[in-house]
Amino acid sequence: MTVTSRRGRRANIMILTGLSGSGKSTAANVFEDLGYYCVDNVPPVLLPKIIEVVTEARGSGVRVAMVADVRGKEFLHEMARVIEELRSRKNDVLVLFFDANDEALLRRFSETRRVHPVAAHGTKEAIQKEREILSPLRDMADALIDTSELTVHQLRDALLHRFCKEGTQGLKVNVVSFGFRYGLPSDADMVVDVRFLPNPHFVTSLRRFTGLDERIREYVFKGRTAQSFLRRLTSMLHFLLPLYRKEGKAYFTLAVGCTGGKHRSVAVAVALGNFLGKEDKGVTVTHRDMTRSSSAAKGAK
Repeated sequence: MTVTSRRGRRANIMILTGLSGSGKSTAANVFEDLGYYCVDNVPPVLLPKIIEVVTEARGSGVRVAMVADVRGKEFLHEMARVIEELRSRKNDVLVLFFDANDEALLRRFSETRRVHPVAAHGTKEAIQKEREILSPLRDMADALIDTSELTVHQLRDALLHRFCKEGTQGLKVNVVSFGFRYGLPSDADMVVDVRFLPNPHFVTSLRRFTGLDERIREYVFKGRTAQSFLRRLTSMLHFLLPLYRKEGKAYFTLAVGCTGGKHRSVAVAVALGNFLGKEDKGVTVTHRDMTRSSSAAKGAK
């Protein structure tokens, strides 16, 4: 019996892939807590059979999460064909690629004293080799999740916040604020630079607050330029997002950046989240550098 041999049977499938040390094990635990049947490091060609068996046991609408990474590099060339086959059987398939910068990965391997799965000469060289091997999976991913600046607990909270919403379908939007001094978010689909807005960092009485504070938001949006910018940006998103939905895009990450990621970008991200959230429940807002900038950044925010 195939997965779709009974009318209405479809599976919700999460394929978790990415670099070693980027958080895939944490993600698998999260999805297991959310009720997914989790399998780790099995050849992709076996996934349709696994879906069939689990569907037989649990019924229609079964949820399965599979971890596929460089440990099974001999089988990864089958992944694209398997995903196409599963989708042709009317299953919902999402590919999440977990990434992190080299510095974060090297630190994690050093702290855990683990040996990299493709280590031949050294961990740094192994990471670059792994990036090459996994580049086809990265290209086919529905969403890229950068864990460079996240602790295990923060990653867990972010995944729960993003995937625990019941009844959300179609395009899921994540608005993330960040500081340009710390680099662009690698998973951004669109980047908006708001460094032209009034900067609260140069107002002594406001410097210690973040964009979550009403005083900061009032300062940032007090002029006509800021109001016009927000109006035009929301209008553009109102035009674009339905088009992405129509094309079948599952995730859209809008990154909003200022210098340090504490004031202006946070205020704008909150405003956009409020606007988008009125029309779509599948909207989340995260602030990548808001707390770090308060202690680490010494220049303008």
